[in-house]
Amino acid sequence: MAVTYQDYYEILGVKRDASESDIKAAYRKLARKWHPDLHTDKKKAEAEEKFKKINEAYEVLSDPEKRSKYDRLGSNWRMGQDFEPPPDMDGVRYYTSADFGDEFPGGFSDFFETLFGGQRFSGAEGFRRGDGFGRAGGFSRGPVRGHDAESEIELSLEDAYHGITRTVQISGEAVCPDCRGSGTQGRGFCTRCGGTGTLSDVKTLEVKIPPGVHEGNRIRLKGRGGEGLAGGERGDLYLKVHILPHPIFNVKGSDLETEMVVFPDQAVLGDKVTVPTLDGSVSVSVPSGSHAGTKLRLRGKGLPLKGGGRGDQYVKLVIDTPDSVSEKEKKAYQHLRDLRTKQE
Repeated sequence: MAVTYQDYYEILGVKRDASESDIKAAYRKLARKWHPDLHTDKKKAEAEEKFKKINEAYEVLSDPEKRSKYDRLGSNWRMGQDFEPPPDMDGVRYYTSADFGDEFPGGFSDFFETLFGGQRFSGAEGFRRGDGFGRAGGFSRGPVRGHDAESEIELSLEDAYHGITRTVQISGEAVCPDCRGSGTQGRGFCTRCGGTGTLSDVKTLEVKIPPGVHEGNRIRLKGRGGEGLAGGERGDLYLKVHILPHPIFNVKGSDLETEMVVFPDQAVLGDKVTVPTLDGSVSVSVPSGSHAGTKLRLRGKGLPLKGGGRGDQYVKLVIDTPDSVSEKEKKAYQHLRDLRTKQE
């Protein structure tokens, strides 16, 4: 019997190469939006149907074995087409609403039953209750470690170089205290968390940034990630460093670049100029006969290197004229031009 193909990726709104975390995030968002208990009678029927499809899609895509089997169908199948499984697609049967009564609304589609029919609860995770998406009582696992979380922290170049202690607010998720992460209460879904097992949570943390961090570095805060289930330990929080643009320095890996304006006479005759660095200003010699774009290298004035030592700072010369020129200076420039003309 032909059944209607279900595009689980389209249902969750993710790409076919979506990661496990992308799939979980999409499921959580849609589950909160379409949970039947959060809608009035007028839209409840629609919400129940959407919620059933969302749960079915997550049931397949969150399990590597079922997802791999589903992906073997290829990209030729589309929503609305009839589907008949290939002869080598024997599979597993999962409990439906007939097995659990009101604890799981709607059951699975004919497409799911056709593709995965034949075996019951072969997965060790058992409805993935440990991920905070439990759907029926009696299938809980032991302690489950909380998920790792990642956020971004913006730093000035000076703070990244010297190190700093910052107060940051991190938005995350906490286990719902009413259902303790199961997503259910009694024989129905938890109304407080919408059946997801988690609630939005904002924490204020004091974070010590070590000196010498670079763009893209990740700072690990142990035990500051997602809350564990059934007594499991919390996950970790990783802060990804983003260094803000600087008005003077450009960051090139562990090296720094800056510009220094010099006047024509300094470029021609050479001079001593004061150059800013992360350690304070230093005196630098401009060689005689320097050209615009010449780069002067300051060894060890860049950012710390991973194996020790520091990168370099490069000073690019920009030749400009003074804002105001006296009559004597104009005569001197005129004299220089006359000399150059005679030489030509």
